[in-house]
Amino acid sequence: MRSNELKQLVVNALDELKGNDIVTLEVFELTSVTDHMIIACGTSNRHVKSLADNVIEKCKKQGVRPLGTEGVEKAEWVLVDLGDVVAHIMLPAVRQFYDLESLWDMKSMPEVSEQP
Repeated sequence: MRSNELKQLVVNALDELKGNDIVTLEVFELTSVTDHMIIACGTSNRHVKSLADNVIEKCKKQGVRPLGTEGVEKAEWVLVDLGDVVAHIMLPAVRQFYDLESLWDMKSMPEVSEQP
């Protein structure tokens, strides 16, 4: 599955269970680890876990198995690593604290000057 198709599959899975504030970040120019990051919020720990479970289930049905998942037990911040796409599903307070959108925003990256 192409990375753009996988990205849309993840967004649809999050939207299906009413994930909040879904944002996609194109990070392929910033890292070789992944092409896309998707960030979404759930309203409670149970909602965060359900969103992550739905992403995993929908991806498996399309033949894409996660490379790893983190944070499922506490479900304050669940990371689902799908290779070309990494989904971060968080409680709003956790999302605000870590502010991944600003961290991965190319426009806020300092310019690197070349030294002679």
